[in-house]
Amino acid sequence: MSYKNLFQRNIGFVNESEQDKIQKQKVYIVGVGGMGGAALMNLVRMGYENIGVADIDSFEESNINRQLFCSTDTLGMDKAEASVMMVKKLNPAVNIKNWGHDWISKLDEICREYPIIVNGCDDIVASNILYNAARKFKCTVIDAYTASVPSVYVTRPSDPSPLTRWTGLSEINSSDKILIDQYKVKETEYVMTNSNSLPHIHLDIAIEMISGKRSRMSLSPMVISTGCLMAYQVLFLTIDKKATNYHGYFLDPYGKVTKNSFGPIHFIKKILVKFFLKKWLSE
Repeated sequence: MSYKNLFQRNIGFVNESEQDKIQKQKVYIVGVGGMGGAALMNLVRMGYENIGVADIDSFEESNINRQLFCSTDTLGMDKAEASVMMVKKLNPAVNIKNWGHDWISKLDEICREYPIIVNGCDDIVASNILYNAARKFKCTVIDAYTASVPSVYVTRPSDPSPLTRWTGLSEINSSDKILIDQYKVKETEYVMTNSNSLPHIHLDIAIEMISGKRSRMSLSPMVISTGCLMAYQVLFLTIDKKATNYHGYFLDPYGKVTKNSFGPIHFIKKILVKFFLKKWLSE
C-alpha cells in the first residue's frame, strides 16, 4: 500500500501540499471511545500518520451503541489498545502511540510532542489539567459541549478554558462537588440558551443526568457527528484554514447551525433557561 493510493481521493478537498501537511501533523486524542474515537477514525482515514492516544477505560457492551472501535471482537479490551490495533489495520504506516492510563503524569511530554489536542475525555478535573498544560505549552484543544446535538469548539492558548468560562477559576479537584455541579449547570445553561437542543431530548431524563442520578446520554448519530466536526477542526488547523473559536457552534440535525448569540432575545432566553433549570433541579 502506498500513501498516495490510499488518500488520492482527498485531493480536490485538499491539494497535494495540504495532504503532505496532514501526513506530518501530530495530533493527540485523549478518550477514544465516543466522539474521540470518531475523530480518530476520521483522522486516520484522512491520512494523519502521527497520532497519540490515551484512555483509562475498557470497552463494554453499553459502548456498542456509538463507539466506532467497539465491537464484539474488542469487548473487554483496553480502549486505547483496541483502537491502536484497529488503526493499524486501516493504515499500517500510522505512527500511533498509546500514552497509557497515567497520561496525566506525562502531559508535559505529550504537549511538547502534539500541538493539536482533541479532548474526548468527559472528566471535568482531568480535562482541566489537560487545558492548563495545553496553555503552558501553547497547544490548541478541540472539544465539544455536553449537548444533545453535535457541537464543537476550539480553545487556543490565549483563550479561557471551559472551567474559567463556567466558574471564573483555573483549578478544580475531584472533591469539590459544589464547583463541579456549578460547572455542569453553567454549561447546561449555555447549551440550552445557544442551541436548539431541547426538542431532541426527554427533559426529565436529561435533568436526572445533570443531577448525577443517571449516566450520560449518548446516541450514535450525535456522538459520531461530533467526532466528525472535531476532525474537521483538526484539518482546518493543519492546513491553515479558519477554525472555529472557543464558543464554537452547534449543528441541529433538523438543518440549523447555531452559534453563540447576543441581543435582547438571547438575554430573555438566558433568563428563562436559568429560571426553569433551577426549578427543575430543585424538584
